Formats: sequence, structure tokens, C-alpha cells
Amino acid sequence: MTNKTQLWFRGVRSSKFRHVYGVHSKRDGCYDNVPITRNAHDSHFCAANPKFVAVVTEVAGGGAFLVLPIHRTGRLDFNSSRVTGHRGPVLDIKWNPFNDNIIASCSDDCTVKLWYIPDGGLSGNLNEWIMDLHGHKRRVGYIEWHPTAENVVASAGFDYLVS
Repeated sequence: MTNKTQLWFRGVRSSKFRHVYGVHSKRDGCYDNVPITRNAHDSHFCAANPKFVAVVTEVAGGGAFLVLPIHRTGRLDFNSSRVTGHRGPVLDIKWNPFNDNIIASCSDDCTVKLWYIPDGGLSGNLNEWIMDLHGHKRRVGYIEWHPTAENVVASAGFDYLVS
């Protein structure tokens, strides 16, 4: 009889999080009507820093992403300002850890582009990049900034190269 009771107690664990409940944010503190991408790639579709939130969107004829100021929440306009310039779908975006106004994006068009976002956010579509990096023969799936060296970015593509 003691073996059965010991087995029963061994399978039941007491969780210290059993009384924790989540509370959703109010509507005025959320972003609404944000069209996210339907691309099934394994990278992140959004990135945030202390000033901005960037979200990869679904557009026809190329790749684009939204850059939203962190303090400007609410419903997004359908024709809101986008960062456009890639000829293929955007697969990954990352903010520069040393400069909150610079973001890197990689795309299906085999390029990595660096963009400068003004402090107040975008007033219109941005299609002029700071730098266009070519080094892959197939699509670029992942990018990552170096955490301790400034202005060093690595990219990994489907051509099995890390540049």
C-alpha cells in the first residue's frame, strides 16, 4: 500500500506559478491593424529597441517592413510609412545595439541592407539605404550584429556561407 501512495505523490508536482495570471494591455497601449508577413521562414518577424518597433509586412512586388515609434500606439493607417527597397521578401531584421536609429534587413534578393531611421520616425516611405551588402549567391536568411564590436554585422545565407 505504501508503494502505491509513494508513486502517486512522485507524479504530482507543486508549481510556484500556479496562482499567476496574465493581464492583457488596454487598447490604447497596443498596436492595432499591423499586417504581418505570412512568410514561413524561421527568423524573427519583428524587432524592438528603446525607440522603435519594426515589423516585417506582406507586400506585393518586393519586401518591406514597418518602423513604428514605441510611444505612438493605436490603430495603424492602411497606407502607413514603410521601409521598402528589397526586390524580394524580407526574411530578418535586427537593430544595431550601438545606434538605435540603424536597422539591418536581409532578403530573398541575396542582399543585406542597412537603413537609418530618423528620431521622429518615418514621415513617408523610406527607399534609400545607408549601405547595400552583397556577398551571397542565394537568399540571406539570418543577420546578427556583433554584441561588443561596433558596426560589425554577420549574415548567413542559403548558399552555406556566413559573411
